[in-house]
Amino acid sequence: MQKGVDRVNDQTSPSAGKAPWPEELRVKKEERRLEVDFDTGETFHLSAEYLRVESPSAEVKGHGAGEAKTIGGKRHVGISNVEPVGNYAVRITFDDGHDTGLFSWDLLYKLGAEENHLWADYLRRLREKGLSRD
Repeated sequence: MQKGVDRVNDQTSPSAGKAPWPEELRVKKEERRLEVDFDTGETFHLSAEYLRVESPSAEVKGHGAGEAKTIGGKRHVGISNVEPVGNYAVRITFDDGHDTGLFSWDLLYKLGAEENHLWADYLRRLREKGLSRD
């Protein structure tokens, strides 16, 4: 294992042939990102900032429709820990103390596959609200 890299390895996929399944997750602490290899052959390099601002937690998504919040000031956030939750998700602990969102395999795949669109939308919302990434 490389310095600064934590791994969360896959167990056997219970849904082989269905939804994309992560084969390996690697935390690159120095680069502040999570790399996820899926059984589709795709690898996503997801920054800690992106994961933090797209967290599925109530703090970010709210408790219902239309309650989502735009979180600024997370450019330098890192990942402290990634912990498997059952056979369906991981809990990511960020170095700003945030740890309440569970990132399901489906969500991680969506965040990777739709990163360009979701990131552009986030940057637009920051501008509209007068917020900064710093």
